[in-house]
Amino acid sequence: MEHFDYKPRGVCPMKISFDLDGDKVHNVSFLGGCNGNLQAISRVVEGMTVEQIEGYFKGISCSGKGTSCSDQLATAVRAAYEKNSN
Repeated sequence: MEHFDYKPRGVCPMKISFDLDGDKVHNVSFLGGCNGNLQAISRVVEGMTVEQIEGYFKGISCSGKGTSCSDQLATAVRAAYEKNSN
């Protein structure tokens, strides 16, 4: 299992942290942002694959920003997975 930190763009949280075990995501946490909602997202995605997270969350926009915390999570886990696969 490898740990990753991601600096999201265009959203309130300053950092998304998670562990990646193959294509499975564990221990997601957000630094900053809407604490209750982000705790819920972290619990929901525990053990999901990168593809599942993308399926549920990629493309969701918050307040017309063109992205959201969950969309940034999908971006982060995909980037980590691709980095880890190379």
